[in-house]
Amino acid sequence: MLKILAVSLALTLVFEEAFALAWGLRGRRELGLVALMNCLTNPPVVLLYYTAAGLWRWNAILSAVVLEAAAVAVEWRCCRAYSEQVKRPFLFALFINLFSYGAGCAINLL
Repeated sequence: MLKILAVSLALTLVFEEAFALAWGLRGRRELGLVALMNCLTNPPVVLLYYTAAGLWRWNAILSAVVLEAAAVAVEWRCCRAYSEQVKRPFLFALFINLFSYGAGCAINLL
């Protein structure tokens, strides 16, 4: 399980930092915030997903949607409170999570 958590966090950091750069964020403070947000949200989301969908046999799609929505909410609040460059924090949090989730799904298909 630790390997899954580590790989998921590492890939998410790569994808979301690249997205943040493409969005126009610059500087250690802003890119550091993106990294910290992912360290805060990714491990609990992955752990809860595998617990809910794998161990408890809850619906995998519903579990993913609920957990990703929670991650978007947390990251939106972090951006709103601490970012100096993100002008639309909710859209940023939504799109960055859609991008990294979609990229992760694409990798799993390979």
